[in-house]
Amino acid sequence: MQVVKHIYEGKPVRLDKFLVEFLKEEFDFSRSLIQKMIDNDQVKVNGELKTANFKISEGSIVEISIEPPRDSELLPKDIKFEIVYQDKDIIVINKPNNLVVHPAPGNYEDTLVNGMLFHIKDLSSIGGEKRPGIIHRLDKQTTGLMVVAKTDAAHIKLSKDFKERKVFKEYIALVHKEIEIPQGRIEAPIGRSLGDRKKMTVTAKNSKPAITLFEVLKPLHKMTLIKCQILTGRTHQIRVHMEYIGHPVVGDPVYGYAKDKDAEFGQYLHSYKLKFDHPITNKEIEFECELPKEFIKKIEENS
Repeated sequence: MQVVKHIYEGKPVRLDKFLVEFLKEEFDFSRSLIQKMIDNDQVKVNGELKTANFKISEGSIVEISIEPPRDSELLPKDIKFEIVYQDKDIIVINKPNNLVVHPAPGNYEDTLVNGMLFHIKDLSSIGGEKRPGIIHRLDKQTTGLMVVAKTDAAHIKLSKDFKERKVFKEYIALVHKEIEIPQGRIEAPIGRSLGDRKKMTVTAKNSKPAITLFEVLKPLHKMTLIKCQILTGRTHQIRVHMEYIGHPVVGDPVYGYAKDKDAEFGQYLHSYKLKFDHPITNKEIEFECELPKEFIKKIEENS
């Protein structure tokens, strides 16, 4: 049993609302799992069990007992992906294109998690029964590096490092049109679109701070090859920010041009580099992975 303690800072708020925000961002717990933890008396405030509607206030000590879920009902499936690095605590993988990271309604079989259950013996249980080992995610059509936890201790430490922005993440992207400046910083808050709840957008309402740095690598024909570093980890961050400045990611079916919706490969966005402290040894480790062959072909065709 893992016990997580947190001293609350902020205005009075319902316990269940706080837990959804804290545990979803800290450990990527689902709402249903969080509610189940409250119902199972796994949450205390100042040493006492409280109901979901109890209001916590500044200085409240919230104590959360996390236990491994029951055996996952997910079925292992032989889904191919490259293992870049593996030890007893973590695994770094190169996610292929057109692969969803974790199961969701409508797709419980053809996901990265199903593939990991097939190829990897042990995964952290903290992510919940549908997201074992998952600390961070890549969009379905985004390729490249991801780190996955094999132990609960590694999961907790890496989740904390991601939240505290201690993990260096660099992407390579193809964007529409020529960018006329060599580098830039996009600092614009991102929240869910009021017009389309499946989309994110730059907005001042119900948003979170988001910062993306970019650098031009190579001008191409009506495109630009760039690398991006994200200082925050918002949903669709690079895709939203590049669309915001008028240079959407090539092939992006959501934030790109109309013609991008029929793109065969999807968005040309690749998680190229990850650098972080190993969650157990604390030694800094760094990984890079090559662009997919389709990505390289697109660059060559437009050079």
